[in-house]
Amino acid sequence: MPGMNPRSILITGCSSGIGHTVAHGLKARGWRVFATARKPDDVARLNAEGLEGLQLDLDDSTSIRAAVDEVLRRTGGSLDALFNNGGFGQVGAVEDLTREALREQFETNLFGWVELSNLVIPAMRRQGHGRIVMNSSVLGYAAFAYRGAYNAVKFALEGISDTLRHELHGTGIHVVLIEPGPIVSRFRENCLPHFQRHIDWQHSVHRAQYESQMARLNQPGPAAPFTLPPAAVLAKVIHALESRRPRARYPVTVPAVAFWWFKRFLPIRWMDWMLMRASGGGKR
Repeated sequence: MPGMNPRSILITGCSSGIGHTVAHGLKARGWRVFATARKPDDVARLNAEGLEGLQLDLDDSTSIRAAVDEVLRRTGGSLDALFNNGGFGQVGAVEDLTREALREQFETNLFGWVELSNLVIPAMRRQGHGRIVMNSSVLGYAAFAYRGAYNAVKFALEGISDTLRHELHGTGIHVVLIEPGPIVSRFRENCLPHFQRHIDWQHSVHRAQYESQMARLNQPGPAAPFTLPPAAVLAKVIHALESRRPRARYPVTVPAVAFWWFKRFLPIRWMDWMLMRASGGGKR
């Protein structure tokens, strides 16, 4: 990307995990990183760590607009990249999901991301280049049991990202999907409050599966085989941002790569069997 100033990026969900690792990794490479989080305490910590921390709540349009306005004010109206990463996972069987639970999942993990992307696109159009990187998931193309809300929002993200990539063709703005499999993070712990608020698991026909999932939550070690640290995602994000011709998709971890190919070549029944095995029949 041309220009004398450091390349700039706005990242959501930087309080921990992938967002935190990517923010620090890009800063170490010379990027000017605007690292956002929902909670003021996390914003203060990000600033103390040497990042440009900003408050951004993906459920709040006013908060999203304020963050974008502040970033563009500080940069003089330019922004080289956006990494949409903030969000949470709503777990639960589809028949136990309420409309409210689904709405919250989509508000944070899709509607907020699209609104934020749409607000930075005009600046990218004016400068003639930009990167919009979406942190999707293996669950954006391979559905696991008891992850219906999260599967749905990631499937939707994949579709809208493909559409946006087509619509921005020729503008110099690239839209890229990162598709991680199991990554070391606080994802499981962060799921629990949403699960407890929305799922009446004690009166569900799926109670036994939920009890197994909660027992697994309290066990040490990775949630699944082939789990990698967040640095594995950072490596793909760097390529997506700095390559002259970034790929449309970057699967991360062995399961993400394997299921990408399995889905293209295996009969649906075989694929279903493998996905059920991989998810432990809903026990993970």
